[in-house]
Amino acid sequence: MTSPHIPAGELEEFRAAVRKFAVDAFAAKAAYWDEKEEFPQENRDLLAKLGYLGLVIPEQYGGSGLSILHATVFLEEISRVCFNTALVCQVAINGPSRAIEILGTEEQKKRLLPKCVSGEYMFGIGMSEPGAGSATTDMITSATPDGDGWRLNGHKVFCTGGHLATHILVFARFGKTKGAHGIGAVIVEKGMPGFSVGKPDRKMGGRGVAEAELYFDNVRIPKENVLMVGDENSTKSFRVLMSSFGPERVGNAAMCLGVAHEALELAVAYSKERHQFGRPICEFQGIQWKIADMATQIHATRLMVHHAATHLENGFPNPLAAAQAKLYANEMVQRVTNEALQIHGHYGFTRDFPLERMVRDSRGFALGGGTVEILRNTIASIVYGRSFNQRRD
Repeated sequence: MTSPHIPAGELEEFRAAVRKFAVDAFAAKAAYWDEKEEFPQENRDLLAKLGYLGLVIPEQYGGSGLSILHATVFLEEISRVCFNTALVCQVAINGPSRAIEILGTEEQKKRLLPKCVSGEYMFGIGMSEPGAGSATTDMITSATPDGDGWRLNGHKVFCTGGHLATHILVFARFGKTKGAHGIGAVIVEKGMPGFSVGKPDRKMGGRGVAEAELYFDNVRIPKENVLMVGDENSTKSFRVLMSSFGPERVGNAAMCLGVAHEALELAVAYSKERHQFGRPICEFQGIQWKIADMATQIHATRLMVHHAATHLENGFPNPLAAAQAKLYANEMVQRVTNEALQIHGHYGFTRDFPLERMVRDSRGFALGGGTVEILRNTIASIVYGRSFNQRRD
């Protein structure tokens, strides 16, 4: 299914408005959040006040009801200015709220989505475990029946913003199953007995939005907090839940696009101003070719991101398009930011320029939401029309 066409003029007007807003509101302290490793709470509060946290949530639940394409443009422009603020937006726009909107009950939507829009609720995702990263189906966090509810036990890692979240969408195994059978998802609320959060991890990039470990010790989950019960007899529930990562992958690619675009702009401006051997370095063919390659890769990424954002299946981006966009964008942004730093020479290596921060921030894209290696497996499986067992028998 293709989403309704949005006139190019309308989208560019939206882009320009977001760009101005981002520069005015977030540019001055973009480096601060990284240096202090501090969560940009004041930025999140402003985004909530202006309704941006509910950009794609339907109007009946308090949101703006805009398209996924609008969300990608929004994330791209915020990422150009402040990566940590863009991470806040990514979690709010393309995180659990999207899964709840598409997969949740009407009661869940009415109870949770309006407060996601207002900023009162902040969601996180509990999926990775110490022994289950790329091998997602090795997860051992379990949900066992308890009356009309469930008991959750387990341990999750790398939950973005998990130390601040009010709600966590936790993936868990229902029943005594193995592999992809029986995997479902529940919503854990801050303050539930048995739920605790570990010390936030210190990271190489995106340092203003820390990640945390989550512990579940016999946490009781009422039935109204179950997003999807794991199907013990098939992999259906797991496949449906994995499709909910489509928006996150497209948003991830859009953020790569924004960081790369800004790195290109900085490199172009610097190469015009920097003189060596008696002339601007932009007059050297070696620099020109770097800029040409960077611009071409960014253009290709934008086409892939926009394609993925406008080709939907059951409300989520087409899995192949989303995986291809994220894969290409993840590797593109590392090449572009590194080349931009190289054009700046040793100045780019100093903290007086934003390039070293952009290089660090970019590195994490290829890890979260599916590594580039796993994405290649996913793409190959779709192209071949069959799955490939990565396990050693």
